[in-house]
Amino acid sequence: MTVVVVGSGHNALVAACYLARAGERVEVLERDEVLGGAVSTVERFPGHLVDRGSSAHIMIRHTGIIEELELERFGLRYIDCDPWAFAPAPAGTDAAPIVFHRDLERTCASIAAACGARDADAYRQFVLMWGPRSQRVMRAFAGPSRPDRLVRSFWGLDARGGGSALSREFLQSGDALLDGWFDDERLKAALAWFGAQSGPPMSEPGTAPMVGFAALMHTLPPGRAVGGSGALTAALVARLRADGGVIAAGDAVTELRRDGAGWRVRTASGRELFAHTVIAGTHILTTLELLRHGGFDASVLDDWRRRIRVGPGIGMVVRAATTALPAYSGAAQEDSARGLQLLVSDRRQLRAAHGAALAGELPPRPVVLAMSFSALDPSIAPAGEHQLSLWAQWHPYRLADGSDWAGHAEREGDRIIAELDALAPGFAGSVRRRLVQTPADLERELGLLGGNVMHVEMSLDQMFFWRPLPELSGQRVPGAPGLYLTGASTHPGGGVSGASGRTAARLALRNSRRIRMPPFGRR
Repeated sequence: MTVVVVGSGHNALVAACYLARAGERVEVLERDEVLGGAVSTVERFPGHLVDRGSSAHIMIRHTGIIEELELERFGLRYIDCDPWAFAPAPAGTDAAPIVFHRDLERTCASIAAACGARDADAYRQFVLMWGPRSQRVMRAFAGPSRPDRLVRSFWGLDARGGGSALSREFLQSGDALLDGWFDDERLKAALAWFGAQSGPPMSEPGTAPMVGFAALMHTLPPGRAVGGSGALTAALVARLRADGGVIAAGDAVTELRRDGAGWRVRTASGRELFAHTVIAGTHILTTLELLRHGGFDASVLDDWRRRIRVGPGIGMVVRAATTALPAYSGAAQEDSARGLQLLVSDRRQLRAAHGAALAGELPPRPVVLAMSFSALDPSIAPAGEHQLSLWAQWHPYRLADGSDWAGHAEREGDRIIAELDALAPGFAGSVRRRLVQTPADLERELGLLGGNVMHVEMSLDQMFFWRPLPELSGQRVPGAPGLYLTGASTHPGGGVSGASGRTAARLALRNSRRIRMPPFGRR
């Protein structure tokens, strides 16, 4: 069969690679001149290779996709983030930082020094319990979102308190989970901030597994791709081309129209392609618009669009070229610089920021996650310089006063940098160049509608076999045979996993009734 893949996000490219490896004729169409969507790296400042979106890769390292596609053979190499996270002492105190090493016992020793022996013991037990649980979550994420498969993914998991108790623990909020395990607010804030990178606040039901995912970091921590996040895209592109796949950049798809047993795909340049199968890797709302332009039932599309909740926006980023790494008070740089720097010591700051975003307001104080991956990979910055990404969550896409983001970007960038400077005095003075990416910028450059890096909210009612809607959750569109969905809008959601791309390819090949996919790797 002939396959057209719309978009070059990492899930779309994963799907394309599996299809091309199976012998299908595959062409990828991308509106941008840069491939990879949010998993891409460009030279923003002289000599600095700067990520456009994602920076650390976690989930894809647990899926087996890298091994199945032999991406190391195509140049992909990861450096472990170890320590994988660091929580500095609050400004103006002489408290010890919390350092999350891959090694559990070293982590517990750090927690004991910062928070006390009781929380250190509790963390050890937390990891022993939630590590296997998080592995089952990854198993559920790795394939289709059918209810029966979800149940099988967790079958046999130790449930000493009974199935009812186990399900309650999974469905509780992240905050409730943390309050049930730990005493120290600093530890709870650090883990809540880690869990909140998925999007929802940890006060929402069903967010406990997002906190519990921290336990898996002691098995395999986040990885930094050498050369930047876009190194994953580069390896996928090389793999695809090696198998005969074709990629056309800078030519946006404008219409998807059903034509007999296949699809007519039109582009902005006037090209028209016929495909037996289409894999749509764009935002779900973008895909629905392409169908609308192709004559799909507008009333059905309008109903779907109304019920898909994008949310108020998640955050913004400051990319900074500096002369030095942050020097946190009382902390060695080998502990602070290699992983996620969780700059929140009280969950009240998280709650205030989320509440402000819901109201269309800027946060009272930005909540910041800092990453200084030039400490791991010097190739992304010139000699004698460093590079940081400062992710701030939550910031609204639409401001309640109706003002444009352009008038707030630089001032908000100053506030974000000031949060880090308060904990690492002198950092602000080390910044030589910077780029501020507001929610509006994320939408404009990367197609992330509403500035939501997860496409649509990762709330419980839009996960698993409800993502993005029950009728679209099987990565297919009713009334559109031969069209398959992939990307962050689909199960398992946002983040760099590649899982929905692999599932879409498997569905397409199965339904072609001609080819079976090679066996998947580890589970």
